[in-house]
Amino acid sequence: MGLIVPKHRHNAVARNLVKRRLRELLRLELLPVLHALVPPLDVVVRVSPLAYTRPYEALAVELRQAIARLGRMTFPEPTPAPEQSAAGDES
Repeated sequence: MGLIVPKHRHNAVARNLVKRRLRELLRLELLPVLHALVPPLDVVVRVSPLAYTRPYEALAVELRQAIARLGRMTFPEPTPAPEQSAAGDES
């Protein structure tokens, strides 16, 4: 799981506040969903400029909506790798 928080003309204090809020939300809301998904996924969250003005609860609602969309995704079944025989095993 990755988190990208661009400056968007904000100072370090504002960026760190957004990062702390989102890290906690991701830990509580997203990690349990990611552990249940098959195949496992890597997720990167990129913060928009509006995130700097949103309260914690608004960020939580938006993240839950994104997680719901993630949960509705369908993934193709992985294809098994073709079996390779060892060089000396041919009879």
